[in-house]
Amino acid sequence: MLTSLSIRNVVLIEALDLEFGAGLSVLTGETGAGKSILLDSLGLALGARADSGLVRAGEAQASVAATFDPPAHDHRAWALLAENGIEPEPGESLLIRRTLKADGGSRAFVNDQACSAALLRELGGALVEIHGQHDDRGLLNPRGHRALLDAYGRSDLAAVTQAHAAWRDAVDRLAQARATLDNATRDRDYLAHAVEELSRFAPEPGEEATLADERAAMQKGARLSDDLSAVAECLTGSDGGLAQLRQAARRLDRIAGEHPALAEVLASLDRAVIEAGEAEDRLAEAAEALSFDPARLDTIETRLFDLRGLARKHQVQPDDLAALAQDMAARLAAIEGGEEHVAALEAEVVNKAAVYRSAAQALSAERQMAAGRLDAAVAAELAPLKLDAARFRTVVAPLDEGQWGPQGMDRVEFEISTNPGAPFAPLVKIASGGELSRFILALKVALAEQGGADTLIFDEIDRGVGGAVASAIGERLARLARTNQILVVTHSPQVAARGAGHMLIAKSSDGTVTRTGVHALDEAERREEIARMLSGAEITAEARAQAERLLERV
Repeated sequence: MLTSLSIRNVVLIEALDLEFGAGLSVLTGETGAGKSILLDSLGLALGARADSGLVRAGEAQASVAATFDPPAHDHRAWALLAENGIEPEPGESLLIRRTLKADGGSRAFVNDQACSAALLRELGGALVEIHGQHDDRGLLNPRGHRALLDAYGRSDLAAVTQAHAAWRDAVDRLAQARATLDNATRDRDYLAHAVEELSRFAPEPGEEATLADERAAMQKGARLSDDLSAVAECLTGSDGGLAQLRQAARRLDRIAGEHPALAEVLASLDRAVIEAGEAEDRLAEAAEALSFDPARLDTIETRLFDLRGLARKHQVQPDDLAALAQDMAARLAAIEGGEEHVAALEAEVVNKAAVYRSAAQALSAERQMAAGRLDAAVAAELAPLKLDAARFRTVVAPLDEGQWGPQGMDRVEFEISTNPGAPFAPLVKIASGGELSRFILALKVALAEQGGADTLIFDEIDRGVGGAVASAIGERLARLARTNQILVVTHSPQVAARGAGHMLIAKSSDGTVTRTGVHALDEAERREEIARMLSGAEITAEARAQAERLLERV
């Protein structure tokens, strides 16, 4: 609900601070007093185009601030603010402010946080509906008609929304499976050949290092074989060093008792024989370790060359070939089983689509029934508003399958025919502004509490009518005001008498400067203003009496 409006330096308004209450508030005044300036100011705060012509002559800047009571927790305004990184404190009012410089530059704020004018427009549309001669938002926008009809018919969209999500999920999974299968099928021959080749070769992790080490050892043995043979020849054999040492030890053993020194020599020879024997054993072990088989070396080198060649071919490290073989085998198996998987997903998509179609068709039937009830409710409101020749209908038409969505498969639009025999057309095509406002009022009354902004503003809805029609307009505005805050700019005393609050817009001049002001009327002032509206320039006793009767009737 709009609680206050503060205007500074907008056209003829120098400084104005207004407070608004719940229910129906009426704004009256003589033609040219500045009612349009008031609405233009509010429009500026709600994100309308920033026209530098709104800045009061001689001033550098204009500003407008509108304060709203905190909307309900599930109001669309909160989602808009959250999407734009603005999160007011719980229970905090919303302050929307716009400044406009004389050179045309403007700035927008929500609770003193800078924002875009686009956000103000969205936020303003969620908080306030302004219905005037050139309004093309709110009920005139077909994009909102389906939601309004669903709210009116109390349709539950949960089943359709869930079925649509399940259907789209199945479609996405099918598309992914088909893409995977298509890509894999193109590689079928390559994968089959690669899997067969790798399986036949049977690479193992760590094999390259093992082969390389064995090859290096065998190559080293080949290089050292001559030296090892020569050393062995020196040590072993009948003429080798070890045999000579043993022979010398045997001879010395026979004469060692002849002199102590010979015993010492014998001990030394015994140690040498032992060491030489150990050396002979170690030499044999080394020769065995470094021995090589040319055929084995050739096999190792061939295997190592092929292993590295496969790795280069598949652009992996040799140690990764075994894992690559497993991966390719799995991909090949997926191709072979992919067609069955795709067939299963196709069946699931058909099933999910049928579930969605069934739920959406049930919703369509609900909408058709709700449309009939809404058409009848609107029709009942037309005649009292001097629209008895007009006809209203709610079109519920099927969408193309590509346009089906979480809200079903229907397009919904409100259409009217204003004259007998005239074709039906969208609401926005109505030529007469006053007629349009009354039609919006009839539709609003029929829809009652079914969504929309909390604050509704009607600009001269009673233009061109009077008497019983004006009374009917006032009665319906008062009815709407039970659930919404209603502000109406009016020239009709019958409408003005219905207001819970009454503000007078007047123009004043001190000879050099002209100003527009707004004054909240008390009961006596209100009676006098309604009398003026009844009688014109000269207020008569009869007009005052008639004003009294109008106020008493409401």
